[in-house]
Amino acid sequence: MTNVRVSDAVTALFRVVLGLLFALHGAASLFGVFGGNRGSGEAIPLGTWPGWYAALIQFVGGTLVLVGLSTRIAALICSGSMAYAYFVVHQPEALLPLNNGGELAAMFCWSFLLVAALGGGRWSLDAAFARRRSRGVVEAAEPIAAPAR
Repeated sequence: MTNVRVSDAVTALFRVVLGLLFALHGAASLFGVFGGNRGSGEAIPLGTWPGWYAALIQFVGGTLVLVGLSTRIAALICSGSMAYAYFVVHQPEALLPLNNGGELAAMFCWSFLLVAALGGGRWSLDAAFARRRSRGVVEAAEPIAAPAR
């Protein structure tokens, strides 16, 4: 196996695990599953600012990143939401993530920024759709033989 294939596999695995963890975090807050919001067992009330909207971004954005659909924009939005969470919720408590409980927000922020820069990779729905479009363009560009007379 070449380094390119290993790199593709590791990048895809990183994207899938990151998206899954983020989507599960959002599902816990939106639907009260997996222990619910912060382990309370309850869902965040619909429309509550900013928690419900953050959970929606986590669930939808995490799912999109997981499957690799609109990966760059979804990852950028997820990264931005975690930057917001860090600076609004955690940073006022203390400067460093170790002291303010913001390690998870910081790690998600930088991880999603990496995915936004790299894209979905070879093993994503984005890439599958691109391959399908390029095959359709090639097939459409091939001349059609005239019918035999």
